Amino acid sequence: MNSRRKFIQQSGTFALAGLVFPGLKSLGAFGPEKAKAIGLQLYTLGDLMTTDPKGTLQKIAAIGYKELESAGSQKGNFYGFAPKELSVMIKDLGMHWCSAHVGGAPFNVEQIMKMAKNAEDSARAQRFAERMKNMPKSLNLKENYQELADKAAEGGLSYLVCSSIPVNTMDEIKTAVEVFNKSGEACKKNHVQFAYHNHTTEFDSVEGHRPFDYILANTDKNLVKMELDLARPTKAGQDPLELFKLHPGRFPLWHVKDLDKTTKNPTQVGNGYIDFKRVFEHAGQSGMKYFFIEQDGAKQPIEDVTTSYNNLKKIVA
Repeated sequence: MNSRRKFIQQSGTFALAGLVFPGLKSLGAFGPEKAKAIGLQLYTLGDLMTTDPKGTLQKIAAIGYKELESAGSQKGNFYGFAPKELSVMIKDLGMHWCSAHVGGAPFNVEQIMKMAKNAEDSARAQRFAERMKNMPKSLNLKENYQELADKAAEGGLSYLVCSSIPVNTMDEIKTAVEVFNKSGEACKKNHVQFAYHNHTTEFDSVEGHRPFDYILANTDKNLVKMELDLARPTKAGQDPLELFKLHPGRFPLWHVKDLDKTTKNPTQVGNGYIDFKRVFEHAGQSGMKYFFIEQDGAKQPIEDVTTSYNNLKKIVA
């Protein structure tokens, strides 16, 4: 990823006017350049980034993706590379590594399973728990926030994102708030913005509080931003536009994830029921600067991200 200063230099175009200034809400504010800046959350690719990272990235570049967000893998947070090495590889392929997901705190199997909302979620959580057994221990924000902030700076990242953290009890939620504020401070010193990626769980009631609201109310709005997974609040019966109204400018990152009309499980963007055009019209109010296609459990990752890219390109053009 590039530094935030380089991000501003690269992205200070009229194509971003509608994102920076809340008054500009129409899709026309994106312009053709923004349509070309579609991003991908590499978690969608499953094990491909572990077995053949360079070959997989070449295929992603050929599809047309320009912005990338990394995820944890069986080889650690950066697919077995030093952050600078991964950044150079991505840059050489004509793309920009702008954000990285890292764990918030160690999870046990019970905590993972509590995040499941249906049978499909449970099966996915169980598969993830099984994979965890074979994964090396990765750095996490609770124990290693300063080291992760340093690595984000080394890779030239604009954003460091907590992918998930236990929020099933008030004690866990308060711990999350503490971890986020510390991480935000460490990132700021390195000219990196910290953010938290939500799941559906954050919209449940926990001891009279909704984790989503509690976290936003008890973290510094400048140090802790949100990466809104658009499918998660939708699945929880929440309207993303209402969240933008409650917390304007707090959502610089989005996950553009669609849901199947019948199963309500992730599907290719444009093939589900989420009205992305409506959401993108309020990009300015949200403060969005980057958006990443994501599809959990993609069965044919390269084919699926190709379909999603082509569909989303039509929506944001």
